[in-house]
Amino acid sequence: MAVKSMGEYDFPSRSRQELYGDDQLVSVWFQDTMWFASPAMFRAPRAMTWADFRDQMFVPFAEEDPDYDPAAPRTWMLHGAPFEPRDDQTLAELGVRHKDVIGTRVAA
Repeated sequence: MAVKSMGEYDFPSRSRQELYGDDQLVSVWFQDTMWFASPAMFRAPRAMTWADFRDQMFVPFAEEDPDYDPAAPRTWMLHGAPFEPRDDQTLAELGVRHKDVIGTRVAA
């Protein structure tokens, strides 16, 4: 459906990458869970390793779900495709960009 505007929108985004320096916004979408209704967004350095992102940001947030099992194997999605992050890779090396959404679910 077309949008009818009352005027031009000519304002820079207040969440554009250049405002975050070496950091970026990264969303994590907890798929197949009843606890989290929408993705959670984190501000993370692009040079942060996957292990640090997972342990310092993802796990503390995920632990709020009473059904979260840290020992359960998880699958990960990025840009609509499965990906297998290595602990020593940075977010930038993994191809995670500003405002990307990483999907995760317990492996079947």
